[in-house]
Amino acid sequence: MIRIAGLVTAFVVLASVSPSPAGAEDKTITVFAAASMKNALDEVDAAYTARTGVKFSVSYAASSLLARQIEQGAPADVFVSADTDWMDYAISKQTINAPSRINLLGNSIVLIAPKDSKIDNVTIAKGFDLAKLAGDGRIATGDVRSVPAGKYAKAALEKLGVWQATEAKFAMAESVRAALALVARGEANLGIVYATDAKVEPGVKIVGTFPADSHPPIVYPVAATTTARGEANDYLAFLRSSAAKSILEKYGFRFLISPTT
Repeated sequence: MIRIAGLVTAFVVLASVSPSPAGAEDKTITVFAAASMKNALDEVDAAYTARTGVKFSVSYAASSLLARQIEQGAPADVFVSADTDWMDYAISKQTINAPSRINLLGNSIVLIAPKDSKIDNVTIAKGFDLAKLAGDGRIATGDVRSVPAGKYAKAALEKLGVWQATEAKFAMAESVRAALALVARGEANLGIVYATDAKVEPGVKIVGTFPADSHPPIVYPVAATTTARGEANDYLAFLRSSAAKSILEKYGFRFLISPTT
């Protein structure tokens, strides 16, 4: 009886480590995506994995950093940028399969404060006194020279005529999520981030929304890289689907295309 039990145990162990059937081996898609996409894209990717079994390796950072990493040869199948400039840059460096590009999502930028701040209901309009609102504290946003959220923020403040008065108060972060964290921790009195970022961070509150005409349209393009594996095309098709749309809109993004079924 002991010998039989041993044989059964051996069979179970061998069965558990036996190779998967042909064609069922793990496949992975490597995605480089703007930091502001994290929560929404994680859920989209989980839905895609549930459907296909394909897994993901995702790097979230500022679009500027990701575009340059791809240029330097970092292995990526898909690039999701938070603005058209960095997608255009990547295409100019011939690292992106240009015909695969889709201008997929829209967003807005908002003024945020720590959740317990006394600042509330700011009317953002021409000449509003942002410097006075910030007081002795800092205003956090992405680096205005390269990070899309920071570029949108500077453009809006210039259009509203308040950039020069507030420039010295800005804390430039490496990504929009880093700026969000500064405000959530109370290390900055105010911040300018995407509405979608503010929605997922319980430590902040939105105190004002920038007029859409105060900055260039916020557009998130997505595309396959020139070295993308075959799975990337099916994934891009899923991003255009109604299933992906429902998830992305739940997080506050605007779908800029007609979804596929």
